[in-house]
Amino acid sequence: MTKPGRTIFLIVETVVVVFALLYFAGRFTSNVAVEYSDPLENFKYGSTGGEILTGIPYSIWMTLPRIFDLPGGRYESFGFLYESGKDLPIGVSKRRYQGIDRVSFNCAICHYGSVRDTPDSKPMLVAGMPSNTVDLRAFYKFMFDAAKDQRFSAALVLAEDKTMGIHEDFINRQIIRYYAMLAMQSFMLGYSQRLNFVLLEPEFGPGRVDTFNAAKVLLNFPTGPDKMPENERVGTADFPSIWYQRKREGMQLHWDGNNTNVAERNRSAAFGTGAYPPTLDRPNMQRIVNWLLDDAKPPKYPYPIDAALAARGKAVYGELCDRCHGPDGVNFAANYKDLGKVTPIAEIGTDRHRLDSYSYPLAVNQSQFYAGTKYPEERFRHFRKTYGYANLPLDGIWLRAPYLHNGSVPTLHDLFETSANRPPTFYRGDDVYDPIRAGFKSNSSNRNGRTFFLLDTSVVGNGNQGHEGKYYGTELPQTDKDALVEYLKTF
Repeated sequence: MTKPGRTIFLIVETVVVVFALLYFAGRFTSNVAVEYSDPLENFKYGSTGGEILTGIPYSIWMTLPRIFDLPGGRYESFGFLYESGKDLPIGVSKRRYQGIDRVSFNCAICHYGSVRDTPDSKPMLVAGMPSNTVDLRAFYKFMFDAAKDQRFSAALVLAEDKTMGIHEDFINRQIIRYYAMLAMQSFMLGYSQRLNFVLLEPEFGPGRVDTFNAAKVLLNFPTGPDKMPENERVGTADFPSIWYQRKREGMQLHWDGNNTNVAERNRSAAFGTGAYPPTLDRPNMQRIVNWLLDDAKPPKYPYPIDAALAARGKAVYGELCDRCHGPDGVNFAANYKDLGKVTPIAEIGTDRHRLDSYSYPLAVNQSQFYAGTKYPEERFRHFRKTYGYANLPLDGIWLRAPYLHNGSVPTLHDLFETSANRPPTFYRGDDVYDPIRAGFKSNSSNRNGRTFFLLDTSVVGNGNQGHEGKYYGTELPQTDKDALVEYLKTF
């Protein structure tokens, strides 16, 4: 090759190498979440950052239901809610990270519910409502079991990708084939071992979760029947509603009132989506928080209300319930009487497992979250061990069935009965509303191909006792109980 020819070759070679380096640097340092301009859409599908460390490659997420023959080829059998035209369920976000699309949960997976009038009617999907149909334990067990199955293979995922029209480029196909599947399998197997003690405890069923045992795993607490105190093993509780967050500033938050700072509570919840201090998407998290503070509110009760009976119920409520729960479902503030404060367990008498599960050592160790980061103002400083359950506002109470912190009482009418007269068993997971008893239908084991969860109140953590006696409405004449329920429908 002549000298001029060699010079041209070297220049071309250099340009190609530079462009290749720039391409791969851009590809493997990419970190861009799907953005939504509408605040509600952002709440439903926007990222909190969980995709970065614990996200599942989009191709794998989409194909596993078909590979493992889930009904409809989607995750609806776990109660996940899909909107028409959407490929991902509500509560699942997407981000392109290191050149590959990944998905993860966001806040809406636990706080978006479904209500319908009849089994065949179209559901009303409600933002901020407890996710009454979502069964996270069943989902995680499916993922853990899938990782142990021979069908969990790159060949099947890539073949199903092609069938579904999911177009991964050559590089991503190689990443899935030689890295992503193995990495995800290793993570799932390791995580399932660490969470095995939770899977050995009673099932949660839809609409519930063991809130703080995952935090114990993250903090490397000794776990398992032979290591963890028996009274701390089960902390099952209902997903809460999250409306009117600004009004809750200063209240004792969570079921046991273990935190008084809304922003800190939100960052704590983000851990549940896999968003840790180095990966938390702060700008998008703030967008979600802004929407929750000012715009998230419950819909009005859509069924007929007996105005005269509700007026009578208002008087009963003012006498018995006002002090702890506020005057109504809209006008409440942190300094109102005993609202947002903790009632000792000895007084309220409800199942204490959720309270005991959150231990003093856990509260102390949570202060290490966000410690040593470049965001020192975010360090957890407000978690405290309490000795009872918080008196919560009752906004949108008609949508928060089943009742008590562990969801052990199916309807408002049942709540004003003594525990001896409350249903000892009932089914959870149905979204058909019962306006007569004020709660979701709970007497059918299945409907339209979905199997519901049988909650047995004799099982550890499911006790339906408490919130009984003269000051809790269980000794009222039946007409006053009916009136009280009718008034609560207006919240």
